[in-house]
Amino acid sequence: MKFGLLGPLHAQIAGETVPLNGPRQAKMLAALLVDANHVVTTERLVAVMWDANAPATAVRQVQDAVSGLRRNLGACGAPGTLISTRRGGYEIHLAQDQLDLLEFDHRRHLAERSTTPAETAAALRHALACWRGRALLDLRSRALETDAARLDELHAATHKRCLAVELELGRHREAVGELTALRREHPYDEQVAEHLMVALYRCGRQGEALRVYEGLRRTLADELGVDPSPPLQALHQRILTADPDLAATPPAGSPTATPPENPAPALSGLAMAMPVRQLPLDVPDFVGRADALAEIARLLDVSGPNRAPVAVVAGGPGVGKSCLVTHAARLASRYFPDGQLYLDLAATSDEPRDPALMLAEALRALSIVGSAIPKGLSERAALYRSLLADRRMLVVLDDAGHADQVLPLLPAADGCAVLITSRTLLTHLPGARHLDLDVLSPAEARELFTGIVGRERIAREPAEADAILACCGNLPLAIRIVSARLTGRPAWSLRVLRERIEDESRRLAELRIGDLSVRASVDLSLRLLPADAVRALSLLGLLGASTLPGWVVGPLLDRSDAEEVLDTLVDASLVRLTATDALGEPRYRLHDLIRTCAVEIAAQLPTADRRDAIVRVLSVWLDLVGRGTDLLPGGLLAAAPGSAPRRSLPDGVVDRLMADPFGWFDTERDNLLGAVQLAVDWGLDETAWELAAGTATYYDHRCLYQDWQHGHRLALDAAEAAGNARGASVLLRNLGQLHIYQDEFDRATRALESSIELCRDGVDKLGEALSVATLSTVSRVQGRDDEALERVEQALAIAVGEGDRHIEAQLSCSIGVMRLMQGRLEAAESWFTGALRLAEELDDEHRVAVVLRRFSRLHDRRGHREEALRCLGRALATFEKLSDERCAAYTLLEIGRVHAGQDDRGLASPALERAAALFHRHGDRQDEATCWQLIGDLEAAAGLPDLARRHHGRAAVLWEAIGEMNRTHAPARPSSP
Repeated sequence: MKFGLLGPLHAQIAGETVPLNGPRQAKMLAALLVDANHVVTTERLVAVMWDANAPATAVRQVQDAVSGLRRNLGACGAPGTLISTRRGGYEIHLAQDQLDLLEFDHRRHLAERSTTPAETAAALRHALACWRGRALLDLRSRALETDAARLDELHAATHKRCLAVELELGRHREAVGELTALRREHPYDEQVAEHLMVALYRCGRQGEALRVYEGLRRTLADELGVDPSPPLQALHQRILTADPDLAATPPAGSPTATPPENPAPALSGLAMAMPVRQLPLDVPDFVGRADALAEIARLLDVSGPNRAPVAVVAGGPGVGKSCLVTHAARLASRYFPDGQLYLDLAATSDEPRDPALMLAEALRALSIVGSAIPKGLSERAALYRSLLADRRMLVVLDDAGHADQVLPLLPAADGCAVLITSRTLLTHLPGARHLDLDVLSPAEARELFTGIVGRERIAREPAEADAILACCGNLPLAIRIVSARLTGRPAWSLRVLRERIEDESRRLAELRIGDLSVRASVDLSLRLLPADAVRALSLLGLLGASTLPGWVVGPLLDRSDAEEVLDTLVDASLVRLTATDALGEPRYRLHDLIRTCAVEIAAQLPTADRRDAIVRVLSVWLDLVGRGTDLLPGGLLAAAPGSAPRRSLPDGVVDRLMADPFGWFDTERDNLLGAVQLAVDWGLDETAWELAAGTATYYDHRCLYQDWQHGHRLALDAAEAAGNARGASVLLRNLGQLHIYQDEFDRATRALESSIELCRDGVDKLGEALSVATLSTVSRVQGRDDEALERVEQALAIAVGEGDRHIEAQLSCSIGVMRLMQGRLEAAESWFTGALRLAEELDDEHRVAVVLRRFSRLHDRRGHREEALRCLGRALATFEKLSDERCAAYTLLEIGRVHAGQDDRGLASPALERAAALFHRHGDRQDEATCWQLIGDLEAAAGLPDLARRHHGRAAVLWEAIGEMNRTHAPARPSSP
């Protein structure tokens, strides 16, 4: 795939131009490309397509345009995930080499990190080559024109920077033509004029340089009434006087620069063959690693402020440590004129090299032979340090195992530096800086794969190439193996290889060729580990491809002091410390191929041992979910615990994790779904339903409807298959509430009626009360008020009989709502007052806010507008404090109603628009429609018929969608809890 916006808009897949259906689709693609790999909001897309004249159906038309664009791209072979839907907008996912803007930015950043003017100029030239003309030349949109102007300015700045660097390199003759053209495009730009004057002067064209100055002076005076800046005037004067300092000189570090003097020999009487050049051959297809190379170059720069005498590149098996260090050492060779010494310490082999033998090898390389080599380790190390004392040499120590193996090989000279590769962190080395090397980025991985296999072959099957790289996890060793297999089998399609490696159980067997093998590379690391670390790694592999908290190792091993085992795995680069989460806890992850190896090792353990480890970990997740839910604002979704085992972490750890319960749930959101799946996979239906149901309160507050549905469906299938009636009844009840939020009332009714039947069969009184109460919401929303009241009263009687005051408070409030709808204001006030008292006694601030919101309706009916707004203000503050967007939206809707009742459009519309936006984001079509209907009513009353028609139309479309979904008429009342 190739996309371009640095010139006319360009989209090409598999060598074919992607057809775009009209200017709107072209604008849509351009807007996504300008912000590639970032979310582009729907509001931004509306602005791009219509400027300030968006129609009422703009959002729908944007959705249609995205769908059409996806179809056109897919028809040309683009993956279905190319454009993804995100909260509030859309995102296009592209690698660096698939979009000219990304490539341009990458090359500019390389230029910023370059260590020599020549490298900088080359990187800038590559950046400029990405351009085909003015940005977005053929599109008409004010929003896009602003982007195009910004990009064109960036292009001009890059061009000027490039020419300035090339002037430093003495390329003034080549620069004159481009600078002259730039001068015509930017007649007021003094920087361009300055560069052109210098270039002309260095070409011996002093008169022309002076004429450039005079032309600029007249233009500035005639058109702007100003003189050239003092620096430009000074340059003019220097040219007039033929200042010799303006003449071109070769830059430092160039081939013509004077080389540093060779220092005197360190020891008299010892003839030494210098320089030593022992570095292995560089990898010809080395790609990427720009940040790591720049960091190593910074550490090795003898004149730099951040120079380090020892740099350790640590990383897991197959990440390319040796390739990186060899490449970096060659790039840094100019800093070390006395040579580069290379020693393979073979720490991962059957026989790691003894440092005394390594010193003997080094001394021989330094021309010390025979009896001149001392016998003892300390004497050899002393002679080695003495030989290097006045030298500028780079020592490369490959595959180091531990600090004791490395320490004797460290020179003491200031002019020397050491580069070390290791699979373990060598934290005991004095003055060492560590670089933690990870796998390649997706763009780098594709570049390596393409460079070996061939662009034409990749272009024929781009989706298969992406799938192969995904199976390799962007691990360089794995990519080289699959590339070699394809190179050796030119008749194979990429599909053949993809089919052979996509099965995880066969993948490691396929990822080998000759002496290269991913499994063998991992095995080398495993041999160095103690038994408990190998067992921990194998069990970690069973937890899936997730980023995990460190506490999981303890229950896996059934021990409380597992931190040291985890540290061992991290130090061995088999488990990666990826980040620190928002709670301050470290996060860990296994590379996919290491995880596959771990699963193979775990398969050798007895099934009972593996199952017990999984049960222990899930029991901790279940305990934490329960503790976290108890700290969240309450509701009707929390169910009584089942019989699944629970296991607690130490109190101090729990207190730390639960200091911010919402933050903990946010952090572990993916892992909680993974835990449900893990429980289902191991046949733990009781644990599965309790984990799924336990997260429902969190999902409710965060409006995470997709997570809610996914986890509950997984657990429900398992519960029903196992005949677990209690678990199924709870999950069906929660799914019923979810369907209500999504305006799917028929599905809600079926789920809740099934839940009630299961509760009655199992004699679960409280469960029955909760399901009946939830079903009453469907009755109320669909206008069956008597039925709704009957159901709430039935549920309340059960709750009172069972002594559950939380449910009693909520259902008392619901009956107050029913009485208010019947016009029985005194009865409504009695119920609301009782519910508020109960909620306050229970110290349930969320329930207090809900009752206040409901109470406001009564105050408004009585004409007590200020009291209604006071209640709603308190409720809104509580919901915003608790980050409950859904209840905040219902409160804003009520605030809008109160102001609308006073025909106060100025205060009503902003509240209703905020509510509508929140309802839209969370998929609540019915209440969003109610907001637009009220806004339209206010506009009609204000004599604004066009606006009124637009907003009434939006409401009608939403109600029509709800009606089709439920085969009922659109309800006229909100579904808020």
